[in-house]
Amino acid sequence: MKVEVIIPAGGTGRRVGGEVPKQYMPLGGVHMLVHTLRVFQRMGDRVDRMVLLVPEGDVTFVREVIVGGYGLSKVGLVLVGGKERQDSVKRGLDALGEAEAEDDVVVVHDAVRPFVTVEQVSRAVEQCSSHGAVTLAVPVKDTVKDVGIDGLVVDTLRRDGLWLTQTPQAFKKMVLREAYRRAYEENFYGTDDAVLVERMGIPVKVVPGSYENIKITTQEDLEYADYLINRRKA
Repeated sequence: MKVEVIIPAGGTGRRVGGEVPKQYMPLGGVHMLVHTLRVFQRMGDRVDRMVLLVPEGDVTFVREVIVGGYGLSKVGLVLVGGKERQDSVKRGLDALGEAEAEDDVVVVHDAVRPFVTVEQVSRAVEQCSSHGAVTLAVPVKDTVKDVGIDGLVVDTLRRDGLWLTQTPQAFKKMVLREAYRRAYEENFYGTDDAVLVERMGIPVKVVPGSYENIKITTQEDLEYADYLINRRKA
């Protein structure tokens, strides 16, 4: 079984603020993206290679400063990402080529989720071998309300069975390639990769993640990330 990883890192970080894209912002004195890539680097032989998708104009910087500067040898390709996240993943998937074996796995992970662990990735890959499609997620803790455009509550949803989806998401390579083929054929864009697989009628297995596996999107997320990194150092 071959395990390949796609890391879309093409965001501009406008909601975080500042001139530096969030994936390059310092976290504990190291670029945020480095923290993310190091998790997969530490997996050794359990990961064959990574493909990294970055903004146009950043390829040389990422290759020399991020990949070369930190010895991230598992990063096999650094490519220009697409307009949307889904476009970036598609480019990474195309670069990986066809599956060589039926059990080949592709893992997709957000560049700005630096607190994922080797254990969580390993669980996702292991479950993917049995189920074909897996996502990490955590149960919703707050009450969730459906609100209309007028700001009024339409409905209060039951929390039972509601989960917040995270990455990594892991898929049999053949499954994900077919899901992407159909999505582009039908001009469908989803908010994650799992929904493309769900559209084919293939069930996606939920694997418990961690509430610390946050996606850093806002300034508040960045402040919490600083707290987490300092607590881990302590």
